Amino acid sequence: MTPSDPAIRLRGLRKEFTGTPPVVAVDGAHLEIAAGEFFSMLGPSGSGKTTVLRMIAGFEEPTAGTVELGGEDVTTLPPHRRDVNTVFQDYALFPHMSVLANVEYGLRVKKVSGAEARRRASEALEQVRLGDHGARRPDQLSGGQRQRVALARALVNRPQVLLLDEPLGALDLKLREQMQVELKAIQRDVGITFLFVTHDQEEALTLSDRVAVFNAGRIEQVGTAREVYEQPASSFVAGFVGTSNLLAGPAARAVLGRDGSFGIRPEKIHLEAPGAPGAPTEDGAVRAPGTLAEVVYAGPVTRYVVDLDAGARLVVLEQNGSRSAPESAVRGALVELHWAARHVIEIPSPA
Repeated sequence: MTPSDPAIRLRGLRKEFTGTPPVVAVDGAHLEIAAGEFFSMLGPSGSGKTTVLRMIAGFEEPTAGTVELGGEDVTTLPPHRRDVNTVFQDYALFPHMSVLANVEYGLRVKKVSGAEARRRASEALEQVRLGDHGARRPDQLSGGQRQRVALARALVNRPQVLLLDEPLGALDLKLREQMQVELKAIQRDVGITFLFVTHDQEEALTLSDRVAVFNAGRIEQVGTAREVYEQPASSFVAGFVGTSNLLAGPAARAVLGRDGSFGIRPEKIHLEAPGAPGAPTEDGAVRAPGTLAEVVYAGPVTRYVVDLDAGARLVVLEQNGSRSAPESAVRGALVELHWAARHVIEIPSPA
C-alpha cells in the first residue's frame, strides 16, 4: 500500500442474486475510502449496504466489478486472505471462554505464541477499556461490554480495515448513544479504517467522517455528515437523512414563488400565531400560513405538524426553553410559519 492508495476502492461493484426475476442487490457501486477514515454506509433495509460490506469481507462474490484493499485487487481472494476483520451485531463470543481467551482466539488460530497472544489480547482489552475484565465470561458482562469484547477480538489482529455490521443494533437507546461516543474514541485511538453499516441516520451523522447513502442498490450521495444533511443530492437523501420537509409543484409555487423541488429542515422553521410581532424582516424571508394538525411534546423539543394553506404538510421542531411556541399552539389552531430564504434547499432533479 502506498500513501496515495485508498484503504478501500470499489469499482463498478454489482451483485445479482439468481431468481425469477433476478434480484440486483448492488448496482454499480463506485467508492473510495481513505486510510484512517471512519466511513459509514447508510440506508434502509434492502438498500445494498450490507451486501457491499460482505463483498469487501469476501463473504459474497461480486457479479461484476472489483474490490481493492490498500491498492491490491482482492476481488477473488477468500476472506482469510484479506486484511480485514468484521464485527457483527450478535457479537458471536464463545460463552465457555473467558473474555481474554475470546480475544486471543484469532491469534491462536494464526499460531501466534502463547505469551505474545496474551500480551496482544491484553493490549486490545486496554484499548476498549476492559483491561480488568479478562477473567470474566461473556455472560457476566453487560451488552455494551460484550460489544467491546467483540471489538477487541477484531482489533487484536491489527487489520487494515475493520468492518462493522450494525454492531450497536442490539443495544438499548441510552447504551447505544454511549457506545457511539466510545466507538469513535476507539477508532481515533487505534487509527485504522472503520467501515460502519447502519440504517440509523443519527448514528451515521454522529460517528462518521463521511457517509455513503444507499437506496435500492445504488449510492445516492457521498459526503460529510454536514454535506448530506445540509446539501442533499436527491429527494431520497433529503427525506431519509434526518427529517426533511419537501415543497414541490403548486405548493412550491405558492410558498416560494418558483417551480422545482425544495427542502426545508424542521429546526429551521419558526411557528407563530398569525400576525405575531417578532417575525423576521430580512429580505427574502418566507412566510406560510397553515393549521396545526398535531402537537407532540418530546422533552427537549416539541414537534408540530402543520398543514399549509398552500397544500403541503410541514414538520416544525422548536426547542423547549430557549424559545417557546405560543400557548395557543394546539391542534386545529391557525398558525404562521416563517424561515429564512437561505435555509431553503433546492433538490436536484433525477438524472
